Amino acid sequence: MGTLIKSSINRIPTVMLLFLLCLAPHSLACAETDNVFSQRRAFMVENDLKGRDITDAAVLNAMNKVPRHLFVSERFRKRAYADYPLPIEEDQTISQPYIVAFMTQGLKLKKSDKVLEVGTGSGYQAAVLAEIVDRVYSIEINQNLAKQASALLQSLGYTTVSVKAGDGFYGWAEHAPFDAIMVTCAAEKIPPRLTKQLKEGGKIIMPLGGRLQTQKLILGTKKGKDLQIEYILPVRFVPMTGEIEK
Repeated sequence: MGTLIKSSINRIPTVMLLFLLCLAPHSLACAETDNVFSQRRAFMVENDLKGRDITDAAVLNAMNKVPRHLFVSERFRKRAYADYPLPIEEDQTISQPYIVAFMTQGLKLKKSDKVLEVGTGSGYQAAVLAEIVDRVYSIEINQNLAKQASALLQSLGYTTVSVKAGDGFYGWAEHAPFDAIMVTCAAEKIPPRLTKQLKEGGKIIMPLGGRLQTQKLILGTKKGKDLQIEYILPVRFVPMTGEIEK
């Protein structure tokens, strides 16, 4: 149902190239740039997250550590810590920081948890999850995005994240059951295999609704074979593609 993506040793990842460019005599300039991004990240956490309703210490710490500017293209880096979504490659988007934090907090994660993410995108959400839990499995239907995200995550040291190119509709059965599942693309229904791959008492968070419909973020808790659904807030996500469209 998919291809496990491994970084090629014959291709230097973008982040490694940036690292090499930061060697002397440019190291001072790079250090100053990193400091600017750190300050912007701290401001984002204080104002856009703590300043609203994000209170989970692990989530706040993760959002303060993950370099969001490296998960967007260079032309958008100056805007990486503004609280709105940004475009990434393949006509996809990276969610606004508040929504990333809000969805992560909603799952009430523990360090020992194993999480499935559907919709890797650039890999930013997977990195945030990896700062909190022991193991993250992420599925991306676009093979180019999956390869790029895997290479970037590995170059940044996120070795507890596994990325697979495949259709998230089917989940990742060989690593189930999962303590939590996060879906970062919208569908009109919850894929039944995701419910099946969730542990008893586990949580799933995802946007429900079609491309032209008002989407609602839902939080489901597994009770027996069913989900107890809570509707949280209106959102707007790119649509899930693949088998779910049939």
